[in-house]
Amino acid sequence: MSVVDRSSAEFREFLELYQNADLLELGALADAERQRHGHGDVVSYIIDRNINYTNVCVADCSFCAFYRRPGDGEGYVLSFEQIGAKIDECKAIGGVQILLQGGHNPYIPFEWYLELMRYIKTHHPIHIHGFSPSEVVFFSERYRMPVGEVVSQLREAGLDSIPGGGGEILVDEIRERVAKKKAQTEEWLGVQEEAHRQGMKTSVTMMYGLGESDADRIEHLIRIRDVQARTGGFTAFICWPLQPEGTGMSEYVSTDAVTYLRTLAMARIICHNIPNLQSSWVTMGLKVGQVALRFGANDFGSLMMEENVVSAAGTTHRATITDMERSIRDAGFTPRRRMQDYSLLPAEMAAA
Repeated sequence: MSVVDRSSAEFREFLELYQNADLLELGALADAERQRHGHGDVVSYIIDRNINYTNVCVADCSFCAFYRRPGDGEGYVLSFEQIGAKIDECKAIGGVQILLQGGHNPYIPFEWYLELMRYIKTHHPIHIHGFSPSEVVFFSERYRMPVGEVVSQLREAGLDSIPGGGGEILVDEIRERVAKKKAQTEEWLGVQEEAHRQGMKTSVTMMYGLGESDADRIEHLIRIRDVQARTGGFTAFICWPLQPEGTGMSEYVSTDAVTYLRTLAMARIICHNIPNLQSSWVTMGLKVGQVALRFGANDFGSLMMEENVVSAAGTTHRATITDMERSIRDAGFTPRRRMQDYSLLPAEMAAA
């Protein structure tokens, strides 16, 4: 396992900046880094749909209110036809991708996933951003296949890119406490690197507020920066705080907006080689989402036509396309729709 040296001057400088820098000065540093990437006054967003194909899961993550154990009466697996109908609804409002994720369901055969990819590409063609690194590790263990083979077969069947879900905090001490049955740090990052080796782009995330230290958060950011330095495969970084309500961590206190802005700004500063940072208005609300655009974010995320995991914990921020574009303009930026790879749609297509 690679080791992050917490005694290094760089690490200590980052930690000092995170903990003690003036908030507005920290935002200015992050905004300067945003401008260095050439984003100008444009803030992008995407129209997509988050399709959770199953909520049956054996990972037992203490922070999740969405999953159901095998045998639970509320457990489900969507049919191909149900998934296809959701895709058609998404495309009808200009959607250009689906985010396909689910629980670690031990009763679904691997061939089901491959057939699903082929079905979507044949009958409901759209960009498939699917199967988090944690799911890929689960597939590898459940079906006794090397991670590289799992990624290769999913890719050949139609998977286009991999989302960064399940990242939480990439420090094993934290992961073992809150999600010990799920991919640990090196496994999770290993899927990312393998996908990059095979030519796939991925996103990368951080969910904080799990009882980790500030130093743990800095380590997480350094780890993903270092992977990006090796592979260049990350398109974007997204962070958000734990939503503890209704989960096994309901006694935890929700972090505040200032913590979110400081964390986002540090991500832009440390992960200087990741081109795009999303504003997480779905968890923080539109107002904080606007402020985030001055703290390093250049993307307003997704219309989020459907979202089940965060909302299961009681977070229900919603917005229309008009709401999102107005929020971006009111913050002093020009809204532009994009594709999954962050390329901007031509204005005439976005207006269609």
